[in-house]
Amino acid sequence: MSIEQNKQTVLSFFEKFSAMKMNEALALMTDDATWWVAGTFALSGTKTKKQFEELVGGILPVMPQGIKLTAKSMVGEGDKVAVEATSYGKHVNGKTYQNMYHFLFEFRNGKIQAVREYLDTMHTNDVLCS
Repeated sequence: MSIEQNKQTVLSFFEKFSAMKMNEALALMTDDATWWVAGTFALSGTKTKKQFEELVGGILPVMPQGIKLTAKSMVGEGDKVAVEATSYGKHVNGKTYQNMYHFLFEFRNGKIQAVREYLDTMHTNDVLCS
């Protein structure tokens, strides 16, 4: 796949994730995909696709309108796409989840095979894990 096609897949993933169409978002990932989150809080570490699905499933009930992901810039090289992004969502506890990210997406045969997510872990822990 081309770099531009991989970038479009990232944008499609963000669009589906933001619309809470998790099955469609997850379909853009390989069966053996992994998702790694920086830090040492409850959501950190490497997750399989199934574990990532369960993690997202646990967050969505407390974020009834979902979390909107917006790509701000993207750079691609080979089978990788680096993305600067922001998020926005309202937690049922009244807190606003608004974070900044750097994602590194790796692709295989046109699908996402691995993601590394860097974010403000203290903000995420405060809003999503409190």
